[in-house]
Amino acid sequence: MITQDEVRGEVGRPRRASRADVVAVLGEAQAQAAWAAALVADVDAARSGVVSAFEAMRARRAEADLARVPVDRVRDVTEGRLSLDGLAAHGVRTIADVLRAGTHGLQAAPGIGPQTAARVVAAAEQIERAARESVQLRIEVDPSDRLATELLQAVRTWESVVADDETLVPQLRRFVGDVALATLAAAPAAAHPLRRLFIAGARKAAADEAVGHLTDLVRWARSADLAAAATRVAQTVRHVVPAPAAWADFERRSATYYALLAPLVDLREDVAAATGFLPSEIVERIEAQHLDESLLRASLRGYQAFGARFALVQRRVIVGDEMGLGKTVQAIAAMAHLVAGGATHVLVVAPASVLHSWVREIATHSALTALLLHGEQRDEAAAHWAARGGVAVTTFSTLRRLALDDVSPAMLVVDEAHFVKNPDAKRSRAVARVAQRSERVLFLTGTPMEHTVDEFCSLVRHLRPDLADTIDPGAGAAGADAFRSAVAPVYLRRNLDDVLTELPPLVQVDEWEEFGAVDGAAYRAAVEAGSFPAMRRAAFASGDPHESAKLERLLEICAEAGANGDKVMVFSWFREVLDVVHAALSPTTRTFGPLTGSTSAAGRQRLVDEFTAAPGGAVLVAQVRAGGVGLNIQAASVVVLCEPQVSPALEAQAIARTHRMGQVRTVRVHRLVVEDSVDQRLLETLETKRGVFDAYVRESALTEAAAAAVDVSAPHLARAVVAEEQTRLATR
Repeated sequence: MITQDEVRGEVGRPRRASRADVVAVLGEAQAQAAWAAALVADVDAARSGVVSAFEAMRARRAEADLARVPVDRVRDVTEGRLSLDGLAAHGVRTIADVLRAGTHGLQAAPGIGPQTAARVVAAAEQIERAARESVQLRIEVDPSDRLATELLQAVRTWESVVADDETLVPQLRRFVGDVALATLAAAPAAAHPLRRLFIAGARKAAADEAVGHLTDLVRWARSADLAAAATRVAQTVRHVVPAPAAWADFERRSATYYALLAPLVDLREDVAAATGFLPSEIVERIEAQHLDESLLRASLRGYQAFGARFALVQRRVIVGDEMGLGKTVQAIAAMAHLVAGGATHVLVVAPASVLHSWVREIATHSALTALLLHGEQRDEAAAHWAARGGVAVTTFSTLRRLALDDVSPAMLVVDEAHFVKNPDAKRSRAVARVAQRSERVLFLTGTPMEHTVDEFCSLVRHLRPDLADTIDPGAGAAGADAFRSAVAPVYLRRNLDDVLTELPPLVQVDEWEEFGAVDGAAYRAAVEAGSFPAMRRAAFASGDPHESAKLERLLEICAEAGANGDKVMVFSWFREVLDVVHAALSPTTRTFGPLTGSTSAAGRQRLVDEFTAAPGGAVLVAQVRAGGVGLNIQAASVVVLCEPQVSPALEAQAIARTHRMGQVRTVRVHRLVVEDSVDQRLLETLETKRGVFDAYVRESALTEAAAAAVDVSAPHLARAVVAEEQTRLATR
């Protein structure tokens, strides 16, 4: 029931109303209740529209799956007691055929009587239910798909309907019920004066009380402007978003569409994966934590809300979700919860390359105020933040120069936290000083361990020295499961494949080439000189595609992508390689970049924005360390790696710039490699390194290759590969 305190405000109860006043109050209350009921009905219709459209798509997908299931599967359900010999001759070969034929149609088949037909159909329906429940729906970008179009239109309508206040609908349901009850109780107050003479005093008092409550309800309805809200929602529900606009919006904001879908339909989320396979006692504490989203302007997926609550409950943690799962919005949700509860100071520390992206994301996804502590005005901005609060955003290098000793943040967020894995580095010490004063600390990193398990433990030491001290330095040898169990109180990681079932496929292809005369000569010279970097970039020694097999293949890939309307990201470690690629592409292709380590933070974002706005066929070239960190480039669906990277984590980061939440197209990754070269040696050596990373950080199952934390650092790897290549070429 809507209480009088909720609806009366500061206005007191009026004296006993006249009969005319009572009639007027009754009339307006019923009119307002009619508006409320209409609004609720329209909201319910919008919700039902989404559910119905989703179920139609799921049924179609299930039907397509059943068309591939042979009719013999019925025997599995019925323990093989049915004779199905006559069905195939009658054209009934799959479960889908059985469902279409029905019991009557099956009886036309030889040897199939009414009882057998009924049992076959019942078994098929059981298989159909299981198939429908197991469907993991992904919306393919296909504007000709009528059912997908209707689903997108329904979701867009739902978003508009609930845009103002989702809590209003439960209030309206109570309001309609309260008006109905109060109207019945107030009826004696509207009776003719002569009739009132014969009404008992208790009923008169109850009627007067009901009139007072109706007056309060009407006052609340006026303040909520139910008529205007009902009119707006009615117009929204009846307006069908044009199909082209719906598809264009989906391509821009697909993550929002799935987030809106998640609370309404079953997206088949793996609960254990969404909670990072954490121990049940930790999961129970986290799920009991309320998350205040009043200052949030984003629809969270279930696993994202869990991540925000994990940071709040466990207080000093690492969220190491695989890149592309939205770690930033999880951090913003945790910040927004704290600020809504009265927290005044929050600090975000991030690489310069993503500084402006953080400010933009905070403004887009929350009502929080972001203050940039960077550049010439950093000291003034820091003083302002210290005095007035807000969300301050700064870089690792700037943090060392700021005087913030008097501020104790409610939360410190450190993005790309693996930058502070070396405890002796100046930026690590600066972060550690602020972390000691912070109530909560949230480290964000998709690559908490690049080379050894010890590096991950150094991050834990920033947060929980007590926990770090309990981890045996050789814990890696005990296996990945034991390691992950030991760090569960402080570490949460989810993987793309586990929680984003709608993510399009990632197809990786190694493009094997052979050296020609020119690039081969450059490579042999580099080997003789013992230069590992020169060996890695020798394939691009010439800017003429006829003299560089890799460059020729790269141009072919970009041309094919352009013909299909796809955009391309080209990554290389070397600036010289990017210059060659840019020069070769520019005459025929709209090429952006190169995006390098020297590109300013604002310049990086501007390049990404321009590339995103460009038509299909555009190419963005970037250094893998500069473009592979912190940027979201879902506009590209083709990735070209000019050479294998020394760190599998770095390569994964680059790919994750495109294959991440919000991507709606299949991502194709082309890794350019030359046979019998440094490329092949790197790929072979890095298989062990990738195994360590996957077992201890990405997966929970131990692989044979990850039985120990093997040090395969870049200098060690370079020396080994150079020596091996010198020996190989000398024996030719």
